[in-house]
Amino acid sequence: MVNPVHLQTLLEVVRLGSFASAASQLGYTPSAVSQQMAALERETGVELFHRTARSIVPTEAALVMTRHAAKVLTDIDALRAATARAAEAAGRELRLGIFPSLATYVLPVVLRSERWRRLGLDLHVSVAEPGQTIRGLHDRGDLDVVLVYQVGQSGLAWPHTMDRLWVGDDPFRVVLPESWGIAEGVQVSADQLGDMPWIVHHPGTSDATVIDRLFASCGLQPRVVAYSDDFNASLGLSSAGLGAALVPELALQSRPGGVVVVDVPEIRLARTIFGLRPGGAADPQARIFLDLVAEALTGLVRHA
Repeated sequence: MVNPVHLQTLLEVVRLGSFASAASQLGYTPSAVSQQMAALERETGVELFHRTARSIVPTEAALVMTRHAAKVLTDIDALRAATARAAEAAGRELRLGIFPSLATYVLPVVLRSERWRRLGLDLHVSVAEPGQTIRGLHDRGDLDVVLVYQVGQSGLAWPHTMDRLWVGDDPFRVVLPESWGIAEGVQVSADQLGDMPWIVHHPGTSDATVIDRLFASCGLQPRVVAYSDDFNASLGLSSAGLGAALVPELALQSRPGGVVVVDVPEIRLARTIFGLRPGGAADPQARIFLDLVAEALTGLVRHA
């Protein structure tokens, strides 16, 4: 195989007309240039120079090889540049904080998409509740983007220096045990559900406060039989007949048998999902990633 270094040296020898001049241009000794040209002759099997005591004269084969060598070296430079760009893109990290239900149902959809693969990002994921991931973004600085949710005007807070991007809404739905005999999708009033057993959030959390206010505004006073902040647990308990529950549509992606979803006009509530980044961070790839999350979320919610 021809050594590209030898081709570069050949170009300089032919251009400058001597081994000594090429050596000075390339930073070699004249002996090293002579050895490279001898090696190139062995590699190609052709004579490249007519040598005399005072000069060297390129052969016709050398002139033909020079024309091809220039193109070969240009192609090699382009290949090296493309490889360097690919390596740089592959080395880009996106350190993501994300809450569990989004990581369970939305993130896999994004990671299976062709647009994600084209981004060439090296993803590192931290799955935790919003309060914890916000600290990772702000206090510790070990995250680049966090995806969080806020229920109504609940108490979730983040520094005003962060940039916030709306990603989408995850509406809450009322689910009932199928054993209660109420059909899927029917409209039920809040009054009808007031005396029924309910599975609700633990009191004192910001989400529970918003939901309590919503129930109070429509005159619904639930008879609490269980406290659960885990939506999958709430669905499981409801499917077993324990009580009604209010769960977001994302949780219904793994909806168990034994529950029905009903429409309660007085109960209109959603988790609003945001992407947070350090203020002033100009990262178009992170923005594209958030757009992919928004598209995947919208598709899943519409399907539900």
